[in-house]
Amino acid sequence: EDVARIATVASTIARGWGEESEARAAATRSEAAERDARVGSMRGRQAELEHRLEEVNRARGEAQVRQAEARTRIEGLAARAMEEWGLTPSDLHALEPFPEGDQADAIERVAALERRMRSLGGINPMAQEEYTELDERAKFLQGQMDDLRASRRDLMTIVREVDATIVTEFSSAFADVAREFEGVFQRLFPGGRAGMTLVDPDDPLASGIEIEARPAGKRVSKLSLLSGGERSLVALAFLFSIFRARPSPFYLLDEVEAALDDVNLSRFLGLVADLKEGAQVLIVTHQKRTMEAADVLYGVSMGPEGVSRVVAKRLHERVTELRDAE
Repeated sequence: EDVARIATVASTIARGWGEESEARAAATRSEAAERDARVGSMRGRQAELEHRLEEVNRARGEAQVRQAEARTRIEGLAARAMEEWGLTPSDLHALEPFPEGDQADAIERVAALERRMRSLGGINPMAQEEYTELDERAKFLQGQMDDLRASRRDLMTIVREVDATIVTEFSSAFADVAREFEGVFQRLFPGGRAGMTLVDPDDPLASGIEIEARPAGKRVSKLSLLSGGERSLVALAFLFSIFRARPSPFYLLDEVEAALDDVNLSRFLGLVADLKEGAQVLIVTHQKRTMEAADVLYGVSMGPEGVSRVVAKRLHERVTELRDAE
């Protein structure tokens, strides 16, 4: 029996503890639910306050913008009042406000007066003096313009005279060069034919020159179809025809015969021999036969020290020395 009673008491105690634990857990859950509800309510309130704060800040910003616009408009009106009527801000504050009923009529009247003022234009008290100064300046400039027109007419007359002289001289020189070109070409190309014509005879100063060259035994007359040596000879023929048509006391030729063979070189040296009868001819060359035909040889060499050395020798003196040595 004692054991049974003890078991019954233990079971009763266990049930009591379970019921008490369950009650405590239920109370804890209830308190947690209440806290969650209060937290949710506070968060909702916080969101509402933040929204209201945002609206207040936005309204404040808009008010600041309107205030800045109003300040700018007031400053513009004050500047306009100062510019058009000479009224300072103090003068504007001292003005009496329009009666409420007369304000619209006053604004309309001001607008009408402004339109009338604009139609009349600005009044310049210095207009007479400015007109006198501008009139004198205009007369001075007109005189300068007349002088420039007269000078331009004189210059155009001189230009036309110079152009006419140039055309005359060029035409004469071209005719002489063309005539000499035929003869020189015959010497360099025996049996050949050549000629010179203007591309645009009506405008000789801007015209190009067309050269026709036909060596003996060839049917072509275009320079592009000739060999390199033949083109060199044609160029030399043109050059020497200029020398003959308009002589000069001195001529300088720089390796112009470098591409010529022995036969054509002999013909070239014949032209040089004729040319040096009335002028001094200086030729830069590496051709031995050209050196042999010269009266004086100048040799330029560079020594080990990098200094150029010039050696001159008269050929007839050298020939005399060789004859004396024999």
